[in-house]
Amino acid sequence: MRYRHRKLFEVLYHLFLIAFGACMLYPLIWMLFSSFKPNVEIFKGVSLLPQTWTVENYISGFKGLSGVTYGKFFFNSFLLVFCCVIGNIISCSLAAYAFAKLKFPLKNFWFMIMMGTLMLPMHVKLIPQYIMYNSFGWVNTYLPLIVPKFLATDGFFIFLMTQFMRGLPREIDEAAIVDGCGPFHMFIRIVIPLSVPAIVTTSIFTFLWTWNDFFSQMIYINNVHRYTVSIALRQFVDSMGHSSWGGLFAMSILSLVPLFLMFVVFQNYLVEGITAGSIKG
Repeated sequence: MRYRHRKLFEVLYHLFLIAFGACMLYPLIWMLFSSFKPNVEIFKGVSLLPQTWTVENYISGFKGLSGVTYGKFFFNSFLLVFCCVIGNIISCSLAAYAFAKLKFPLKNFWFMIMMGTLMLPMHVKLIPQYIMYNSFGWVNTYLPLIVPKFLATDGFFIFLMTQFMRGLPREIDEAAIVDGCGPFHMFIRIVIPLSVPAIVTTSIFTFLWTWNDFFSQMIYINNVHRYTVSIALRQFVDSMGHSSWGGLFAMSILSLVPLFLMFVVFQNYLVEGITAGSIKG
């Protein structure tokens, strides 16, 4: 009897998860099918499947804005994301290595200051940063979005990598010191290869957050030739009411493809990096 109750509970539990997952995915599924509908049919009726299938939304949407195609917008986004990922990997891993493995004055104090930056809203820093970057002549370039990544400004990733590196066995460090490894060689030859899950996790989240970032990119970029995908998508919605919803849905689906591939390819590293960073320390 107890076995039957447990089986029934498992069946109901999985049915609930399936139903909940379907509800969460429905807006995405609706957008996918709507991208194959003519504009006049998208908000007409309640049918999920198109009455008339068309790929015109993808063709017209990919033509882009003011003669700039979406191929250019995707290139801009990938360029920005690549630079931000490289910057975060280099700077955050160095900062995390210092907090996790090195001894220097007031280390705990500076670590506390770094953790405090996680609680500082970005809107508090927005105006001073804009004034500073404008005085540098960086507005309407990618520099305000890229340069801070090379200066270890993302405290979350520093914390994640620090916790992971603290969990690495001390015996490896001691053996490396006996063999004559200095701090830099230990970082390059031992710590970095062992910290691959944390580095991949940092890369994935940097990719996702940079790719989806609309606010910061909108503040600093105002030239259509430098638009990223997130800014270009906004241009489909006209404040005067003339909106190309079909093109918007079609390009939105294409913009989700890189994010989906990131999760599929690196999901094992993602889970390992998050769990290891949260348990060890």
